[in-house]
Amino acid sequence: MSRAFIFPGQGAQTIGMGRDLAQSYAPARAVFEEVDEALGQNLSQLIWEGDIEELTLTANAQPALMATSMAAVRALEAEGFALKDYARFVAGHSLGEYSALCAAGSLSVADTARLLRIRGDDAKATPKRAGGDGGHFGFGFRHRGRCGRCGCRGEICQAANDNDPAQGEISGDAAAVERAVEIAKARRETGGYVVSALFHCALMQPAAGMPWPRLADDAYCAPLCP
Repeated sequence: MSRAFIFPGQGAQTIGMGRDLAQSYAPARAVFEEVDEALGQNLSQLIWEGDIEELTLTANAQPALMATSMAAVRALEAEGFALKDYARFVAGHSLGEYSALCAAGSLSVADTARLLRIRGDDAKATPKRAGGDGGHFGFGFRHRGRCGRCGCRGEICQAANDNDPAQGEISGDAAAVERAVEIAKARRETGGYVVSALFHCALMQPAAGMPWPRLADDAYCAPLCP
């Protein structure tokens, strides 16, 4: 039987996450210290004692979630649980892809933190007219796409994520997303909400063209399985 480790994406952040791991395991604490040093920021203090709105900012949430994911991996290793001996695959939801690469040894913790900070900052390169991501809706892929099409009215409103058969997301211009939410509510197809981001839609295209600087350290590739 093949096992996989799946790492979470943005939206999973909470104040206090990973603090127990850092207090109980020195290798887990070292992850947070390495991330703080790489970013030149006391991100761990924000994660454990800060304001949820500040933590939810993309440039903070992404390295914070990666740090917490890697702290969990290091805690497991401290207990004698080697990821490479247990799991054949690693994967991640959105930014979780970077956590997966780090867990597999393809990127260092410091380089992953810096990449995610750049990734979060580049998300600001989206049009000012853009609004929000459609949140975690309680309907499946087919219904989500239909509500998005009905709400667009010449603006962008696209299927963004297919989380599971009963939970999808839409993303795009704020007004279009809000219309789609109201349509879905009227059809009793959602109990969802709108969050202030616009990931996984055409409005993110300007960020794709942003120049990425070379990393300070040479990244290396070390596959999880030979």
